Amino acid sequence: MAKGKPLILLSNDDGVDGDGLRFIHPYLKKLGRVVVSAPDRERSGTGHSLTLSRPLRIKKIEKDLYAIDGTPTDSVMVAVHGILNKRKPDLLVSGINLGPNLCDDITYSGTVSAAMEGTLLGIPSIAVSLVVRNHKKPKWDVAAEFTVKMAKYVLKNGLPEDTFLNINVPNSKRASADKYAITTQGRRIYEDILLEKIDPRGKPYYWIAGEEGVLRGGDKTDLKAIRRGIISVTPLHLDLTNYNVINQLSNLKL
Repeated sequence: MAKGKPLILLSNDDGVDGDGLRFIHPYLKKLGRVVVSAPDRERSGTGHSLTLSRPLRIKKIEKDLYAIDGTPTDSVMVAVHGILNKRKPDLLVSGINLGPNLCDDITYSGTVSAAMEGTLLGIPSIAVSLVVRNHKKPKWDVAAEFTVKMAKYVLKNGLPEDTFLNINVPNSKRASADKYAITTQGRRIYEDILLEKIDPRGKPYYWIAGEEGVLRGGDKTDLKAIRRGIISVTPLHLDLTNYNVINQLSNLKL
């Protein structure tokens, strides 16, 4: 971390007015200067997508608070290369997201992808999600308290190269910022993922949905931790290479 007041970049995929971002903002301001660069509306499920087909517009709402008419990835890139004039933040926090980012679902997540983009740009990054389901009232306090703890740790110690943290916090009364586990990414198989309906004109339409099915990955997965009521901290790596298969393919002849 650079000497003096640390610079923290705050983003999300729920939009610049998202409750989780607004809740964590004053907590992080106690640690240093916080610059918010987030989508101007909800961009959930956009994954690690960039806007390449049109120009991006930046709206300065107030000092150090910007709304970007693009994806979470756009918001991080615009912040670093534009708003901050290529000054690298000491930390990127993406969240607090309203809803879980667990198992395979992280590949669709704009919240996780903002942290991924920060890591690609060489910024120590964490993504934080509150596991709210069935329209229950969000309990932001524990997620905010744990985010501050993790932010302090990362600001002091950094993170390994090409690695960022995906954090999920249970939305329950028994959840505590002192109860957490270092976890692996689980594998979750959904059932009935595509639901077909008929509109008033007799034409079919589809909802992507599904019931939670088989969980794979053992007892140390992110979802297992959440089911036990404790915070999940999963270190994720940018290198997706399956090294175990390289030798199998080394003599490939087609």
